Amino acid sequence: MHVSESSGDVTTLRSSGSEQDLRRHQQSAGRAVKILPVSQLAPSPSHGLASSPAPVPTLKQSARAKQLGEGNARDRTWLEKLLPSLVWMKAYRWRDSLKADAVAGITVGTMLIPQAMSYAKLAGLHPIYGLYSGFIPIFAYALFGSSRQLAIGPVALVSLLVSNGLAPLVDRSKEGADETYTQLAILLALMVGLLECCMGLIRLGWLIRFISHSIISGFTTGSAIIIGLSQAKNFLGYDVTGSSKFIPLVQSIIAGWSQFKWQPFTMGCVFLTVLLIMKHLGKNYKDLRMFRAAGPLTAVFSGTLFVKIFHPDSISVVGPIPSGLPGFSVNYDFSYASRLLPTAALICGVAILESVGIAKALAAKNGYEIDSNQELFGLGVANVLGSALSAYPTTGSFSRSAVMQEAGAKTGFAGIFMGLLVTSSLLFLTPLFADIPQCALAAIVISAVIGLVDYDEAIFLWRVDKKDFLLWLAASFFTLFLGIEVGVLIGVFLSLVFVIYESANPHMAVLGRLPGTTVYRNILQYPDAFIYHGIVILRIDSPVYFANINFIKERLREFELHTGVSANKGHDVGRISFLIIEMSPVTYIDSTGIHAIKEIYHEYKARNIQMALCNPSPRVMVTLARAGIPDLIGPSWYFVRVHDAVQVCLSHLQNERHSDEENSPQPPKRASHGHHAPWRREASQSDPERSSLIIDGAV
Repeated sequence: MHVSESSGDVTTLRSSGSEQDLRRHQQSAGRAVKILPVSQLAPSPSHGLASSPAPVPTLKQSARAKQLGEGNARDRTWLEKLLPSLVWMKAYRWRDSLKADAVAGITVGTMLIPQAMSYAKLAGLHPIYGLYSGFIPIFAYALFGSSRQLAIGPVALVSLLVSNGLAPLVDRSKEGADETYTQLAILLALMVGLLECCMGLIRLGWLIRFISHSIISGFTTGSAIIIGLSQAKNFLGYDVTGSSKFIPLVQSIIAGWSQFKWQPFTMGCVFLTVLLIMKHLGKNYKDLRMFRAAGPLTAVFSGTLFVKIFHPDSISVVGPIPSGLPGFSVNYDFSYASRLLPTAALICGVAILESVGIAKALAAKNGYEIDSNQELFGLGVANVLGSALSAYPTTGSFSRSAVMQEAGAKTGFAGIFMGLLVTSSLLFLTPLFADIPQCALAAIVISAVIGLVDYDEAIFLWRVDKKDFLLWLAASFFTLFLGIEVGVLIGVFLSLVFVIYESANPHMAVLGRLPGTTVYRNILQYPDAFIYHGIVILRIDSPVYFANINFIKERLREFELHTGVSANKGHDVGRISFLIIEMSPVTYIDSTGIHAIKEIYHEYKARNIQMALCNPSPRVMVTLARAGIPDLIGPSWYFVRVHDAVQVCLSHLQNERHSDEENSPQPPKRASHGHHAPWRREASQSDPERSSLIIDGAV
């Protein structure tokens, strides 16, 4: 591999390649060029490429990690890996953190109790099961989960998926159907938990990378509209057909308009207005941030007080709620398991998208790291244990986690305080929940999902990237009009299609030298960059493997033809003589790529074009060495810098031209009065870097 002395390599290594060519280049270019043997890049039997020592953390980083209870993951015991809570418990600062955790837990707990009952109604269950779902799962996640600010429990989207998945399996008009429906919801929690645990144990948390943010935003926007319309029955005072599709819901709302009741509609609108105002004040004014958490409790309390005082017949209420903690039971009916599996997989996917994404964002804000696989395992344990105590599927909540962060939660103790508040409500407060108006619970759901309608993201995507906007629009459209399951599947499919397309059509660029420098950049970005006659400099900005190799070969031919007519520097040699490939962005090359390089080399060799490779990474270099590419191309045609490769190629072109001139008739020489080509000397003195490029009159 050639390295110029100016590049900073000062160690003389053993020479390989053509000494005659090297001598000619040194004489013509005026620069010494050293050769780095290819064998230096191959892994030795005892020392692999990955054997470099790990970076030693600074004192500041070590102190920060100790303060947060973060140690090296490799140094943790198996019990600490199973229970991440042990890590922060060991470093817990009772005086500084306990008060903040207690305030945050109680604040979010007051928000969770009315929301849990609302979401249980959305799932088609009795409100008590929402409280059950906010009981044991919270304690389990605090111990097994890795996020310290994530607030789990019932959420609107999962509740809608539960309703949508169970409705076709149970005819609610038959006797005993409600009990069957509830048992299936609990079984669904078990299945979701087992799937999440399995995904965490076999480390499938990386699957979230294949779902783009635009798809997630579009899906949640469509789902939020469906959730809002599904609550219309509690506002309008008459039954609306339960559906996860936009058109049937709207048709049902219009068809029953004659049964409209103004009393629940008026009360619901008042509650919704109060909730939105309090949410806005709490979100935008730091001194009033408690308003955001107190909104649902305010709606429930004021609605219950109104019903107890005036006893309106037109306002439907929740009804009696049993008090006490749920009983332990593992009597599951697995006869429905096969039909529930698609819904369980869908809910599990939503958990990956929502919870893991929220947890990572919160961890980044608070200066610690989480493992996606451990996060999935913690969610799975929470759902499995919750199913044994009558909970339906739970996951992380956007709104409650945001409030948890704003309230200053430091560790998982905040979740424990939240669980204790729910426990106290189950033991002592359930008689007070009987007179909660249904329209108040519906208003809580609608106010929560309004924030999920992400029209700001759509405007941003339209301005920044039309392709991502189309993905957002497609996910929203298909979720609205074809149902949530179809919307999710199509959204995931479109994400994978774009991933495959981008991978199979990588970015490639023709490089040129920036004037006055030895830096080579994309000529489309820098139109003034110099392109040399007879030399094509190409950069491949992706791995080289079977999916994109045909595209790369086609683009090579296009670039060769393009640069052959657009070169602006150097003597016009009439054809392309050298192909320089900048390989520093190439992180991986497979066997198909190796075969393609051999084919390209033989094709160019047949046309008297020499191939040169610049700065391949150690991993790529090892693969090339094992395949014999250095011996095929020639060890002297590997370079550290593109500039060095251009220097050698220009020297070869100059030598070829001199040979042609010697073999052709020469005109009589004019006297130069001792000053041959004075512009060369002046340029060399004014710009030493340019002097190395003054070859055949080309700079």
